[in-house]
Amino acid sequence: MGQIILASASPRRKELLEQIGLEFEVRTSGAEEFTTASQPGQIGQELSEIKAQAVWDTLTDAEKEDAVVIGADTIVCVRQSADSKQLEQGQEEKFFVLGKPKDEADAARMLHLLSGRVHQVFTGVTILSKEGKKTFYECTDVHVAKLSDQEIADYIATKDPMDKAGAYGIQGIFARYITGIEGDYNNVVGLPVASVYHELKPFLMERKSY
Repeated sequence: MGQIILASASPRRKELLEQIGLEFEVRTSGAEEFTTASQPGQIGQELSEIKAQAVWDTLTDAEKEDAVVIGADTIVCVRQSADSKQLEQGQEEKFFVLGKPKDEADAARMLHLLSGRVHQVFTGVTILSKEGKKTFYECTDVHVAKLSDQEIADYIATKDPMDKAGAYGIQGIFARYITGIEGDYNNVVGLPVASVYHELKPFLMERKSY
């Protein structure tokens, strides 16, 4: 039976893979995450590849014969201009890229940026096996209600934002501020599992572990 390895310590990604009935194990590498990419989707892809490759490199030759490694990275992006129509023709759109907050002040900064606006959540995914590498990303638009300073402070006090890209979790208490999404909800949680399953199907069918 084939071995599926999730190269992520994220409990949310673990829960999502369990939700679709996959048998897998979790291994993390602690690899340094660095990207030279400038576009949000490319950033997520590059970081996911670093994670997947670092775990792949720890496998024995025997393990590599029958394993597939899944790496993922989620980033939150909000346009620097609140109105993209303000861009001049040919001008490249610029984004604030929001990772996990460094501290409560950083979380507050991020939540103020997201307040009352639409932002994008990008999850890059890399799947590695002896057959090669598949890398892709999904993007979901998320609408956030206007937040008061007190609402931001109260949410930060729950500590929920501190381990999440963009300083919020859509699946938790922050859901009360989400007014709409366009795209894959699970992508915002941390992994576009439908797309991942689609890419894994040849592996699963070959090993009859689905």
